[in-house]
Amino acid sequence: MKNTKFDFLSGKPINLKPIPKNIRITELVENYFQAYNSARLREACQLLTQKMLKPNVTIGMSLTGALTPAGLGATCVVPLMRAGFVDWLVSTGANLYHDTHFALGLKMHRGSPFIDDRILREKGVVRIYDIFFDYDVLLSTDEFFRQILRSNEFEKEMGTAELHYRLGKYIYEREKFLGIKNHSVLATAYLCGIPVYTPSPGDSSIGMNIAEVMLDGNKFKLDVFRDVNETAAIVLEAKKRGGYSGVFILGGGSPKNFMLQTEPQLQEVLKIDEDGHDYFLQITDARPDTGGLSGATPSEAVSWGKIDPARLPDTVVVYSDSTIVFPIITSYALSKAKPRKLKKLYYKRDQLLTKLYLEYEKGKKKFKK
Repeated sequence: MKNTKFDFLSGKPINLKPIPKNIRITELVENYFQAYNSARLREACQLLTQKMLKPNVTIGMSLTGALTPAGLGATCVVPLMRAGFVDWLVSTGANLYHDTHFALGLKMHRGSPFIDDRILREKGVVRIYDIFFDYDVLLSTDEFFRQILRSNEFEKEMGTAELHYRLGKYIYEREKFLGIKNHSVLATAYLCGIPVYTPSPGDSSIGMNIAEVMLDGNKFKLDVFRDVNETAAIVLEAKKRGGYSGVFILGGGSPKNFMLQTEPQLQEVLKIDEDGHDYFLQITDARPDTGGLSGATPSEAVSWGKIDPARLPDTVVVYSDSTIVFPIITSYALSKAKPRKLKKLYYKRDQLLTKLYLEYEKGKKKFKK
């Protein structure tokens, strides 16, 4: 279809009205985020609320970067989970570990990045850029995890979703005991039946503590390959029942790729007929030309089968800092969209794996022909 001059000039005229006092976040986004990355942020907010949050869309969220130490777990991820806006989650282990500090009543403080770290080390203060906390926060959290991991229920093999569900149960009980009402990510996932995956479980302090209890004779084992099939099964179920799959990606790295590889796992490896994820929303400050934008752009993801080529217009990348953009998107979504019924996918994992296996068997027979 040929575009006309009118088509190119059909967008809203640039608004020149001065911003009023005490403006609502929804009005600010819709009327004053007009160009460049502010416009992409507006498009991200609208993609999420107008398309991705429909009841028949299954949404996976990935977390990369030190987001929970900055409070974004409790302030953004948890409210979205409770509202039914996140159906499954992929995170670095570090985000889940640092989020647990708050659940144990431990504090992290605002600080300055311009401090001599030799002095901080001498004083027993740990720094995450401009976030400061006592070294004992690490030691107390490590001890909490080690005590849990030595329980009999961990003397078995499991995937990371089951690991995090069981950890979430203990974290929730500790929150209740301490009277902490603003639940952590893992406690909320436990309460809401949201499966939480970590693609590199050894690369965090939780993994380090698992290694310690295993060194001490614990028979605990992680089956990370079960995670590969479970996540693929979640996406397949979303598509096979006539729904859609959406991904909400914060940062990049392993969690982003792990979430997106569900489609190549279905198509390329398991030989199941599929087209790719339907909706793609990412916040990143990386660039594709340096190789630092893990999984690259939505259009490049199409070449891998990660994104349905027919749905490419339903993709938005906001090139900005998650700590700035994520609170705005969260506030906008909670203001504009009604809560969704929780899908509680954690409890359906075995059922979904069985369905995946049956489709896999069909694909094998078809491929042999």
